[in-house]
Amino acid sequence: MVQQDRSPDGIESRRRRLAFRAWRRGTREMDLVLGRFAEARLKALSERDLADLEGLMDVPDQDLFAWVSGAAPAPAAHDSPVLRALIAFHAEGPQPA
Repeated sequence: MVQQDRSPDGIESRRRRLAFRAWRRGTREMDLVLGRFAEARLKALSERDLADLEGLMDVPDQDLFAWVSGAAPAPAAHDSPVLRALIAFHAEGPQPA
């Protein structure tokens, strides 16, 4: 089992890695969905939320996009407050700068 670094620098490092991964999914649609969410909400996420978001990063783009767009329900294993926040964020549409 890999032990997470619980220092403040460790959490910031996780956030930076997640932000990078959010903008580099492989499909432009998911780059926009996850990248925008990460920019807007990543700093406020708890360690548990970060773990949930890391789990979502491992989901194939087509599955995650279907859940976020409402085309398919998310399986219980991935249904988390972070996924619900991502879905709500996507439903709000682009935010003004």
